[in-house]
Amino acid sequence: MVSETSTAEHRGGFLGYVFIANYLGISIAYWLSFGLAFIDGGYSDIRWRFQLAFQCLPALLLFLGIKILPDTPRFLASVGRYDEAREVIEHVRGNFGPLVEREFLEIRTVAEESTKSSPIEFIKILFGRGPKPGYNLGQRAWLCLFLQIMASWTGITAVTAYSPILLSQAGYTELTQNGLAGGLNTVGIVGTIISAQIVDRLGRRTCLMGGALALSAVNLIAGALYEGSRAHPDRAAQFAPVAVAMLFLFNLSYAATWGTVAFLIPTEIWSSDLRAQGNGFGITGWAVGVGMTTLVNPIMFGVLENRTYFLFAGLNLLWVPVVFLFYPETSGRSLESIDALFAANSIFNTKMERSYMAHGDVLAERGNHDNQVLSASDSGSKPGPPGSVEKLQV
Repeated sequence: MVSETSTAEHRGGFLGYVFIANYLGISIAYWLSFGLAFIDGGYSDIRWRFQLAFQCLPALLLFLGIKILPDTPRFLASVGRYDEAREVIEHVRGNFGPLVEREFLEIRTVAEESTKSSPIEFIKILFGRGPKPGYNLGQRAWLCLFLQIMASWTGITAVTAYSPILLSQAGYTELTQNGLAGGLNTVGIVGTIISAQIVDRLGRRTCLMGGALALSAVNLIAGALYEGSRAHPDRAAQFAPVAVAMLFLFNLSYAATWGTVAFLIPTEIWSSDLRAQGNGFGITGWAVGVGMTTLVNPIMFGVLENRTYFLFAGLNLLWVPVVFLFYPETSGRSLESIDALFAANSIFNTKMERSYMAHGDVLAERGNHDNQVLSASDSGSKPGPPGSVEKLQV
């Protein structure tokens, strides 16, 4: 919904603000657990009962507030409610002008060409046999799947799910571990604030590649520090604070880059009629990646011990060329125009960019409504539906 109601120039930033709430919720859960641990040494029934009950409050607020949320303009256009779609666009943009009208015309033009999709097409899309031949739907599906799997293998699940274990390796007591674990997730809020400011300015690809390099460096340093503490147990107390600082820096770097972008791209690269199903591939990749790493991480730390960090460092380096070669830039581009990236019939970003340069103007490609927008702007009136351009030309 955030992607469909945001402008192309600020779409990534708005999703970043959503993830601020996400990290805020996780942080509250950790700090509640930490605070309640002081009751009866952490073994009181109130600890788990209160945490379960507290989760009902956000769900109740969502239930009560969801009715005031409007349908997205793209959904309204897909069911033929064009006037309502225009009203929603004008309301969320706060004004009416040529750019808003152009956005509406793009949405309407693409909606008129769209067809209803069936949920059973999920598997067909995965293997490139979906309802839109020539749109490279299979390529989009695999991009979504692997992006989330790559995100899981940056090492984030090891830091979030097993942070108390990692902190115990640094020699901290259980109470201190719980407090630092809460701090690890709290720093994620700062990371998402940074992400909201940079993801549209730098672009998705730069954030992913820069983030992977930063995460690789942090993993290398953390691994070296833990290795040093093993080799010199008498100096473990000196290594521990720096090693923990690396965990904080890792969470900050991840939240500022991969944590947002990995969820953002799957909401951008699908056409409106397939966006819900398409985003499902991203969620599937997230579930597979998180499930896989959650199960494998204990084994890795048991066998490789602190050298697991070096493995994560190498994987993060590998993600840089993968993103550079195969993932297109979506920043600053309307959701309707992004389809042009996948008209190249190529998996490589360079050819996808050439395709966008040639076919990225949706209105020009489908009959050139630019004159309608400009004429309406000059006359101060609202353009009519596509097909009535000649009535508005001056």
